Amino acid sequence: MEHWLRNFTLLGLIILISGCSSDDGVNTKEPPTDNGVELESEANLFTWNALNLWYYWQGDVAELNDNFDDNRDEFHTYLNRFADPADLFENSLRFSGDRFSAYNEDYRDLTDGQQGISTNHGLEFGLARFANSNDVFGYVRYIIPNSSAAQNDISRGELFTHVNGVQMNINNFESLLFENDNTYILGMADITGPGGAAPDILRENVALNGKEVTLTKDDGLREDPIFITRVIESGGITIGYLMYNSFTRAFDDELNNVFADFRAQGVTELILDLRYNPGGSVNTARYLASMIYGTNTEQLFIRQRWNDKVNSLYSDSFFEDYFAETVSTADGDFPLNSLELNRVFVLTTLSTASASELIINGLDPYMDVIQIGATTTGKNEFSIVLVDNPDNSYLYSPDTENGINPDVSWGLQPTTGISENSAGFSDYATGLEPEIEQFEDVTNLGVLGELDEPLLARALQEITGVSAKAALEKGQQIYMEVISNSKMGHPLKDRMYIDGEKLRLN
Repeated sequence: MEHWLRNFTLLGLIILISGCSSDDGVNTKEPPTDNGVELESEANLFTWNALNLWYYWQGDVAELNDNFDDNRDEFHTYLNRFADPADLFENSLRFSGDRFSAYNEDYRDLTDGQQGISTNHGLEFGLARFANSNDVFGYVRYIIPNSSAAQNDISRGELFTHVNGVQMNINNFESLLFENDNTYILGMADITGPGGAAPDILRENVALNGKEVTLTKDDGLREDPIFITRVIESGGITIGYLMYNSFTRAFDDELNNVFADFRAQGVTELILDLRYNPGGSVNTARYLASMIYGTNTEQLFIRQRWNDKVNSLYSDSFFEDYFAETVSTADGDFPLNSLELNRVFVLTTLSTASASELIINGLDPYMDVIQIGATTTGKNEFSIVLVDNPDNSYLYSPDTENGINPDVSWGLQPTTGISENSAGFSDYATGLEPEIEQFEDVTNLGVLGELDEPLLARALQEITGVSAKAALEKGQQIYMEVISNSKMGHPLKDRMYIDGEKLRLN
């Protein structure tokens, strides 16, 4: 069967998607029947068709070959072996090197997540393994305002080891924390003794302290990604500080306003705190990069690489994204506020991923990017949300939502490409390493945004030359083997995505 592409707009660029059928849609016709094997799952058929068209590794997965569905009976028999799209993808279609593709039984969970909306208790935490045990402990990173956690007696730096009375370990923490229970009870704990060799929190030195915290997930909780913004005057230097926790397009206007305020206050240095930012919108990353560096629309920010089907249609220049001079919002286009800096300080941890890494990599050819903290996740791949709407090439767009098959609610968010910077660099699957290594210390996490918070203090020291030694040496300097975090329980996790609102049919 032939599979072509039909017209739509992608980040302001037009990718042709034309079908073989006479109605100019994506070709979903099936070959002649042999024995009439009935298809048992429309959702599985959608999954195969959508991935055959869009999956970055389509050409590397034998079952996604364009000829794989030539015999309808054999194809239906194959699809009928799998209970649902998750079973089909995980046990047949996922490329062996694919770490980040995802799916959800309800596509609205994915699209809501792109707007910063989720079912969430508001406690953002890290998870780490004890140095001498497979047991796991959690530590509070921050609290989302107006959430269940914000109404409880719990704060940054506190530890917990139990959920509903059960000790967390590497085998059960996901089911205890990330499954469908809307309410659970955390058993809080204290470090009661010294550690060992790094990572050096020993199981016997952490004990329950008798405190319990009950958290209830709120439906439709929206997180403002602009968590902290302030201007710091130190040594005659005006320094902007922005803690930004997700690239959420719904807040692009507010982000632009932050930089308007930075400009008005004469900011000449910027500390961008992405330590807990797992990524998000590629277009928002382009805006933020422009707010930091400049608005020359002839300078390349990133270049996209799609699968061979899409790449073969156009020249490389077709998939290039340039710095922006305006910000597009629901109320119109507005001039982008840029600091036009020649360097930026970026705070990172292992939880810094995708669009956050895109900022670092995309700016690197143009300015001095001083990374402080720990090595990042290592995700240079982007995705799109796919739904069962063949007339829109399976692409989700709110403008064509009424065309989605009402019998298939599944949404896919597969890896559909990789991004490289203007110098052609994209090889950071093992993460981007910091110029200045500074791990978070569970005994001295500090107060976010305060001048003596260790990572911020280290950046200020680099800018001003004034040592923050006292803040950095406080406590036992106990480090952690971080294995996960609360954002991995959210539908979007650590994905970088092309905005659905930017996809337009001609």
